[in-house]
Amino acid sequence: MTSNLLIRNAQILLPNNDIFLGDLSIKQGKIAEIGSELRDDSAQIIDGTGLTLLPGVIDPQVHFREPGLEHKEDLFTASCACAKGGVTSFLEMPNTVPLTTTQATLDDKLYRASQKCLVNYGFFMGATAENLDDLRNAHPACGIKIFMGSNHGALLVSTETEIEPIFAKGSRLIAVHAEDQARIVERKKLFKGNTDPAIHSQIQDEIAALNATKLAVKLANKYQRRLHILHLSTGIEAEYLRQHKTPWISTEVTPQHLLLNTTDYERIGTLAQMNPPLRSPENNDILWKALLDGVIDCIATDHAPHTLEEKAKPYPHSPSGMPGVETSLPLMLTEYKKGRCTLAQVVKWMCTNPAKLYNIPHKGEIKIDYDADLTLVDLNSYKPVLKENLATKCKWSPFEGWNLTGWPIYTIVNGNIALEKGQLNTDVRGKALSFS
Repeated sequence: MTSNLLIRNAQILLPNNDIFLGDLSIKQGKIAEIGSELRDDSAQIIDGTGLTLLPGVIDPQVHFREPGLEHKEDLFTASCACAKGGVTSFLEMPNTVPLTTTQATLDDKLYRASQKCLVNYGFFMGATAENLDDLRNAHPACGIKIFMGSNHGALLVSTETEIEPIFAKGSRLIAVHAEDQARIVERKKLFKGNTDPAIHSQIQDEIAALNATKLAVKLANKYQRRLHILHLSTGIEAEYLRQHKTPWISTEVTPQHLLLNTTDYERIGTLAQMNPPLRSPENNDILWKALLDGVIDCIATDHAPHTLEEKAKPYPHSPSGMPGVETSLPLMLTEYKKGRCTLAQVVKWMCTNPAKLYNIPHKGEIKIDYDADLTLVDLNSYKPVLKENLATKCKWSPFEGWNLTGWPIYTIVNGNIALEKGQLNTDVRGKALSFS
């Protein structure tokens, strides 16, 4: 599908963090030239006047529900949501049906994505107590996912005895959902019979998160194993990592843990329920500080949709998780416009650093010969999050009604226009990511 494109008169964020007002040429899916008054008579012209050109977002933690749970979401609808949100690549988690724990189940996901996804894709292998060989040898996988807590079934690997062999052998990145399952089980007994969804943040409390993070850090340092701590949610974890983080350890935060907190249960009830849970408001500020000073390396959404009917069940029968790929970039660009961070920091957290952390070549920056994964955003106007405008199959957002700026006008995937002025081109297909 790839044709030449020429983006004219855009404000282009360069890798040195300068804004360059000019043109960008795309040829054969790559960024070919950046300059003033470029010409290419064979190219389709995109007028970037008044728009800002950014690298496409790489979302390194999503749950897209296919196979087996397609009533919540599927790879096609989720990738449409990605394109609308300026997300040009994603890394997807293994808790589907069947679980992604073997080469065969990984291959099945890769095939499905090749047929359905508008954007680029990569997949995690899920750790069980029995699949060590698959974890080391399945290819191509972006990493190993360990659910240390708040899960059940074969993907729950919760004790040090079970977890240590995964760290001890191999070199592939290990990403952990860090919650202490034993503590969660005990705390559930304390709140049995309570149907207030706000109790969720007390059952899966801050200590449960800290305990698991400490164990993961201990094992990573013992074996000098590449560790990524998913969706950091507490200030005490951030301060622990400030003291104990080593060069082979990284971490991420979600927009919801930066921008939502336990006061939101009263506003949206079980729609605020996720794992790890939302925390008290003071945690928002500590996580922001850790993000700004580099303790936290990147932003991921943990996009984990459920239907409104499922979320309407009384707690604790309501499932944990919320959608996010469509709103993450506008949320963070709105914070930039408020003065909370710089535009360059948003791009570092959402584009450049995910590519570096997962060794994804030729992505995450606007550079000559890099893949033309780009988004043109409008930082001059605001519009609200409305469920009827969402591409995600679940058709809801915890940020419903929030007035945001930085909505993508164009999303370009490998030089192909996947989104143009609100319209998706559903014929575009992304590619499998490589991990060098």
